[in-house]
Amino acid sequence: MNKFEGEVVERFLKYISFGTKSDPNSDSCPSSKSQIKLADFLADECKKIGLSDVICDNNGYVYACLPSNNKNYKSKIGFMAHMDTSPDFNGKNVSPRIIKNYDGGNVALNKEKIMSPQKFNVLKNYVSQDLIVTDGTSLLGADDKAGIAEIMTAINYLIKNNIEHGDIKIAFTPDEEIGRGVDKINLDNFDCDYAFTIDGGEIGELSYENFNAAKAKIIFYGKNIHPGEAKNIMVNSILIANEMINRFPKSETPATTEKKQGFYHVNYISGNVDKTELEYIIRDFDKKNFEARKDFIKKLVLDTKNEFGCEIDLKITDQYYNMRDKINNDLIEFMRKAFKKANIIPIERPMRGGTDGAMLSQKNIPCPNIFTGGHNFHGPYEFICIQSMCKAVEVIINLATQS
Repeated sequence: MNKFEGEVVERFLKYISFGTKSDPNSDSCPSSKSQIKLADFLADECKKIGLSDVICDNNGYVYACLPSNNKNYKSKIGFMAHMDTSPDFNGKNVSPRIIKNYDGGNVALNKEKIMSPQKFNVLKNYVSQDLIVTDGTSLLGADDKAGIAEIMTAINYLIKNNIEHGDIKIAFTPDEEIGRGVDKINLDNFDCDYAFTIDGGEIGELSYENFNAAKAKIIFYGKNIHPGEAKNIMVNSILIANEMINRFPKSETPATTEKKQGFYHVNYISGNVDKTELEYIIRDFDKKNFEARKDFIKKLVLDTKNEFGCEIDLKITDQYYNMRDKINNDLIEFMRKAFKKANIIPIERPMRGGTDGAMLSQKNIPCPNIFTGGHNFHGPYEFICIQSMCKAVEVIINLATQS
């Protein structure tokens, strides 16, 4: 057994017993009261292992510090993970199962849900390793309670073994899954020179690029009248909204793009003849292309308004930006060195999404993202490899002890 295995698994199983699904329809912070329960629990655990300046604030953020024990370390380093789970699927009453020495065959989560290597090809990478899976009725919560467990295990190891390190700051955040993870973060409590989110996927994953992101809300106003008397009078907002949707490039959707290709994604529509609402998300890695995409929507709205003679409201809101603009090559090499020391070949891939780290980077704390070892997040087929979790702990320790 790996020296980290017992602790990291025990912590992980403990944390996923808390149902912490965030709620996009709530304006409170955290968006769900259940997150406060885990936050309080984590604050107590931080105190128990000997961390200082432990705070659990009213917004559900947990902060802690491990002070430097070697004055030769000049930088303050931070580690961050989020407590909430995705609102996309049930996160309560998680019933995990450990599969020892996976044989490469089908994994029956329950009678209805079978995880096969034919459908989930990534399983083929984990033959003879140990997996933690769900019972098919909930997500697992590896996103991102695995990150929390790995950080806590690594920090506890540093303390117990009196290993030399610089100042280490820790933050566990609420509501990352609904894009609010650092909205109310207190940077006085997380005052580090650079940080790392432990919130990635497969072993070796290392991300220091992500989308620039915005959302667009478009409201079409029609004119309703009895259909029998509608000729040359009715303006059907549903038809106009549909016409606009068809004018977006069909080759630039999530289903038709990959790697560093950007897209437009219509993810909400609701309405009637009088009024129809559309919501789009806009994504692009390149800042210039990102701005061009927003301009495209503005022009499309104007053209549609002029053509159909109807009122259309448009509101575009930026959500986050590409962290690569804030992360220098020295920090990238620093991470590569930590991976190499753990005998891991980094898989350096851009994130087709965002993390707390992307938003934190815009607050001038560069914050790339590192793997947890999990797969198939946000649904019942989520699983994590125990050996990968142990390697994540090792990478965290390496990052914390490199000068």
